[in-house]
Amino acid sequence: MAGSGGLGGGAGGGQGAGTGQGAALRGPRAPLLLAALVLGAYCLCALPGRCPPAARAPVPAPAPAEPLRAVGPRGAPGLPVASGPGRRRFPQALIVGVKKGGTRALLEFLRLHPDVRALGSEPHFFDRSLMPRTLDGQITLEKTPSYFVTREAPGRIHGMSPDTKLIVVVRNPVTRAISDYAQTLSKTPGLPSFRALAFRHGLGPVDTAWSAVRIGLYAQHLTNWLRLFPLSRFLFVSGERLVSDPAGEVGRVQDFLGLKRVVTDKHFYFNATKGFPCLKKAQGGSRPRCLGKSKGRPHPRVPEAVVRRLRDFYRPFNRRFYQMTGQDFGWD
Repeated sequence: MAGSGGLGGGAGGGQGAGTGQGAALRGPRAPLLLAALVLGAYCLCALPGRCPPAARAPVPAPAPAEPLRAVGPRGAPGLPVASGPGRRRFPQALIVGVKKGGTRALLEFLRLHPDVRALGSEPHFFDRSLMPRTLDGQITLEKTPSYFVTREAPGRIHGMSPDTKLIVVVRNPVTRAISDYAQTLSKTPGLPSFRALAFRHGLGPVDTAWSAVRIGLYAQHLTNWLRLFPLSRFLFVSGERLVSDPAGEVGRVQDFLGLKRVVTDKHFYFNATKGFPCLKKAQGGSRPRCLGKSKGRPHPRVPEAVVRRLRDFYRPFNRRFYQMTGQDFGWD
């Protein structure tokens, strides 16, 4: 029955068999033919001018290139950064501290060097678009004095580049604290006295919670950095010698950065009115230039008893800092 049924199906419908075979042959050809027609139409329309405007999808015009913008804190847009030759890169060297130590003066002195390109402002964070363009052989330098006392800064800088060279400008912590207070007082005239802020309960314990005092604990801050960076990555610049011998201190910095000693004593003169050295010729100018009015402001009078108590407080921290750096800054 199985065989008969099979034969009966084939023999009993000779024409039907022929029709089925033709259908089997025509079935695959239909979609192939349709695909060929669609492909041909697409290729024809792809040629310029061969399709009506509605048949081609419009191609959007390229958007105009926006100027590279500095990114402010928390992603806020900043000002456009000018274009020019060279390329932007993360700084190879940083002036990381300290506030009121002489960091601005050092930055301006170093900007005289043709192989140093430095950001004039203090970004307080890293963003390559903020950096000036540098050519091969030039060093990108940045200054933010708060880095030295910011606990997160060493890790972030190390993550950027563990080979970054770190410059710390330090100054007698008592004088630095008074200078810090003078700057704040100029902006906030109703500020309590230096004595009231520096000590608890009259001349009681020194208040290390006050930033003007806390910044001067150099040994503690350096300990935080030495967890990630070897001492060889640091150069410690004396704020006092930057005033008394600017060419000598700037010479040390140029050596540390691997630069030729281009900035020398011929670039400086001492301004008796301000009490610190100024430039005989500023970068890009032809006239002498001193730092602005905010630099060299007179210090408020602080009672000798207050100064003496602070000296006693800082002495063990200073001596530890001397041991850590291998330099005696002569503050005691």
